[in-house]
Amino acid sequence: MVIENFEQLIDSLKINSEIKTVAVICANDTVTLKAVFYCQSKGILKPILIGEKEKMGKYIADIGESSENIQIIEESDLQKAAEKGVSLVKEGKADFIMKGKIDTSILLRAVVSKETGLGIGKVMSHLAFLEIPNYHKLIVLTDSGMIIKPDFEQKKSIIENVVETLTAIGYDKPKIGLLAAVEKINPKMPETVDASKLVELNRNGTIKGCFIEGPISYDVLMSKESAEKKGYKSEIVGDADVMVVGDMATGNILGKALSYSAEAKMAGIIVGAKVPIALTSRGANVEEKINSLLLAAACCR
Repeated sequence: MVIENFEQLIDSLKINSEIKTVAVICANDTVTLKAVFYCQSKGILKPILIGEKEKMGKYIADIGESSENIQIIEESDLQKAAEKGVSLVKEGKADFIMKGKIDTSILLRAVVSKETGLGIGKVMSHLAFLEIPNYHKLIVLTDSGMIIKPDFEQKKSIIENVVETLTAIGYDKPKIGLLAAVEKINPKMPETVDASKLVELNRNGTIKGCFIEGPISYDVLMSKESAEKKGYKSEIVGDADVMVVGDMATGNILGKALSYSAEAKMAGIIVGAKVPIALTSRGANVEEKINSLLLAAACCR
């Protein structure tokens, strides 16, 4: 199974999932609240709002909603708000976390804390799901928001995280492209060397549950015509489920270029922790936040 668009994901959640509880950290933000109330209205989740109660009450009224049946936890300190969200998960009172009006670094400090965080001994990585107008299904970009410059072992973990996540929501052997500027190994381009080694691990069964190809350039991965011109033959061409980049800068730029210049819809989550974390930039629109909530809900065990 593959998911063609975010609307299909909504339908899937309505049919297959129980209502999840999300701890929204620093929810005193109109865009975040609109997304949360939308998902609640669809019967997909119920929120626990953490933040400045007075501001949240005003914003909730401004968007025409009511806080009457919503649990609100007062906390004006950003770090403490993040820690309270993490505690709700650890206490079994929330199924996942959503980032509101808070710096990612502050939120992640609470998540990755060795003493009180949500680590389970795995590398945590970011997945950006993209619905691109001229592509036939959702495609995942990783890592574009968590690991700045992953080494070989971290890249292996990034791949394992995305395979586990996609398998959990119904994918069967996702097709993964390891992006580079060229399709040949070049010692001066470390990402091509790493790609070759990762493909080898996939072929010998060390990395399971997926099909990996690389190094491969973006045009060859996404266009059968380009691949034909370059003489590149693979089942992944024009049908990839995942794009893995060599560093966060590349992934961040690619994701934003597709969103702002190619009208792609995006959703972002962090995986590899005890629970998924719905995480978007503070400049994200309501739709992106909704999609991120949907993904996180879908990925909850």
